[in-house]
Amino acid sequence: MADINARIEHFRTMTEADPTNELGHFSLGQAYLEAGIADGAIACFSRVIELNPRMSKAYHLLATALLKKGQKDLAIAQLTRGVQVAHERGDLMPRNQMVATLKELGAPVPQMAQSAADKPLGEGQVLCSRCGRAGRKLPSPPFSNAQGRLIQEKVCADCWREWIAMGTKVINELRLPLSDPQAQRIFDQHMMEFLNLSL
Repeated sequence: MADINARIEHFRTMTEADPTNELGHFSLGQAYLEAGIADGAIACFSRVIELNPRMSKAYHLLATALLKKGQKDLAIAQLTRGVQVAHERGDLMPRNQMVATLKELGAPVPQMAQSAADKPLGEGQVLCSRCGRAGRKLPSPPFSNAQGRLIQEKVCADCWREWIAMGTKVINELRLPLSDPQAQRIFDQHMMEFLNLSL
C-alpha cells in the first residue's frame, strides 16, 4: 500500500502543479481506483474528459468508479458516451470493454457503423488494433522483442506515428525517467493502452 500512496502523492503533486495535465489526472485516477478511492477517481476521470473529451479509456474508468459508488445510471451514461467516442476514434479495446460492461448491466448498446474488419486487406496492410481500419504495415518491428513484433503485426504505420508524438507527451507530462524500471512499465502500459494491445 505504501507504493500506491507514493504514486498517489506523486501524481497529485503533478496535477496540482499543472491542472491541465490530462495524463497526470488519468494516472492519478488509476492510482485512486487501485487504492479503492472511488470519489478521487471520479473527480480525476471527470477532469480528464473535460480536458480531452476524446480520451475514450477515461469514460470506461469513470464508469468503473461510478459503479463502485453504486451510481449505475451515471455509469451507464458515461459508458454509452464512451462507446460512441471510442468507435469514432477507432479505439477498439476500450470500446469492446465498454460494450461488454453495458451488456452486463443490462443497458442498451449504441448503434455503430460497420467495422473495417469485414473488408479484405491489401498487400502490405494490417487491420490496425488502434484505429480499426486497414492501414500500411510498419516495414520492421519498432523493438527487437515480442512487443515490437506484435506492434508490427497489429498497428498501422500512421497510428504508430501518432504514438511517437503521444509517447513524448507521456514521458514529459509524467516526468518518466525511462532508466527506472517502474517508469518504463508505466510508459509501456500507456503505449499498450494507446495502441489497444495486450501481450
